[in-house]
Amino acid sequence: MAMVATMAAVMMTGLAGCGTAAAGGDGNAAAVANGGIDDGKIAVVASINQWGSVAAELGGDHVNVTNIMTKTNVEAHDYEPTSQDVAKFGKAAVAVVNGADYDPWASKAARSTKATLVDAADEAGIKEGDNPHVWFSAKVRNATADAITAAYQQADPGNKSAYEQLNKAWHERESKLETSIKGAAATTKGKPYAATESVAWYLADDLGMTDATPKGYAQASANESEPTPADIKGFQDALKDGSIDMLVVNTQEANSTTEQITSAAKSAGVPIVELTEQMPAEYDNLLDWMSALVGQFAKAA
Repeated sequence: MAMVATMAAVMMTGLAGCGTAAAGGDGNAAAVANGGIDDGKIAVVASINQWGSVAAELGGDHVNVTNIMTKTNVEAHDYEPTSQDVAKFGKAAVAVVNGADYDPWASKAARSTKATLVDAADEAGIKEGDNPHVWFSAKVRNATADAITAAYQQADPGNKSAYEQLNKAWHERESKLETSIKGAAATTKGKPYAATESVAWYLADDLGMTDATPKGYAQASANESEPTPADIKGFQDALKDGSIDMLVVNTQEANSTTEQITSAAKSAGVPIVELTEQMPAEYDNLLDWMSALVGQFAKAA
């Protein structure tokens, strides 16, 4: 996939003020100047592990990536960063955040430093108030990958071609994932699904599915408020009457309400896809995780 025009512009800006250097030589000069060097490599900090995995793949041996959030027992909305977490951004040459008000603590910390900030949501024009779970979107993944590569080439122009090759390899893997999504869509397209929380909305949309989550419940979930008993009953009734073909459950946000809905789905024989917001430990990178989820959606359809 070709680099986006904006990426090229950023690269030109970065190269204009820096002399080229051979790989392994003074290629990290810009990063050194910004204090963002770690054992001769670009220091990168990512707010959440899924974007950190992308940053690591795109940088290879030329970067050291630190992920702030790595566990699935707490989500970024509720995360309380420590002073050590905030300090890590100050040592980075490149900071990668999710944006769309998903990890505002990270965006704030990164903007107070000299690090080049890559905001995944912003790269694809997704703003605060939109669905913030943007790593599930093929469009956002592609745009963010190119922005990260541009940031690396600006910080380390001597290794420009290495970053180009790493970017090409990443896009080849993303293209395979998108081919898998298109294949699964032959089964999932038009299928009505409902979700206890709209975490995987972008992936379901890429799969051509229809969001049939009862309106009252969906609005309560979006506003992070408690659904009314009527909202819960409406959800349970929709599962029982056959108007929903699949239930998507965010196990990271499990509670008594989601348990009621999950039980109703099981009683009605509605297939359930369980997932989390943060990338589970068994996956090394975002694309492998997305590929596994595509398989789960296709199997449940």
